[in-house]
Amino acid sequence: MPVREGTYGLLAEFDTPSQLVRAAKGAYSAGYRRMDCYTPYAVEEAAEAIGFHRNTVSLVTLIGGLLGLVTMFSLETWISVWAFPINVAGRPYYSWPAFVVPAYEWTILWAGLSAAFGMLALCGLPQLYHPLFNAPNFRNGATSDKFFLCLESTDPRFDMVETREFLDGFTPVSVVEVEY
Repeated sequence: MPVREGTYGLLAEFDTPSQLVRAAKGAYSAGYRRMDCYTPYAVEEAAEAIGFHRNTVSLVTLIGGLLGLVTMFSLETWISVWAFPINVAGRPYYSWPAFVVPAYEWTILWAGLSAAFGMLALCGLPQLYHPLFNAPNFRNGATSDKFFLCLESTDPRFDMVETREFLDGFTPVSVVEVEY
């Protein structure tokens, strides 16, 4: 049966994280790749079960810190050597030891800001709307005590009837069709 226009996917609700992890592992081994788990707290086994391994926030933080270091060191060099050179007590214009502390401070500042804004951007936040907000069981339990597995309709393996039967095999509390 082809997927109806406007269908986001199928959402299965579970009572325990172990049931969710079992269903996620089963879906991944069955060939589903466009799926996500929603839990009220972090469940690392669920992330591993759906093949989620990327964490690029640390790389964004490193790049931000290096950019801060280079920016401040370049700014101080430009000011001291070319823009406004001042000869104080016969010291050289390019006195790099004096540049270390402000460059370090900018490294920390830019790394922290890059981590914060990079995490928000990589998570796709702020997200004011998501199709799962339309599912009533998701609204009532996603942040308190329920565990959800959503298989998206954009997955090549997704078929409405077969996928519903597949999810019913894991004995969820409910399986709901989510519309856009």
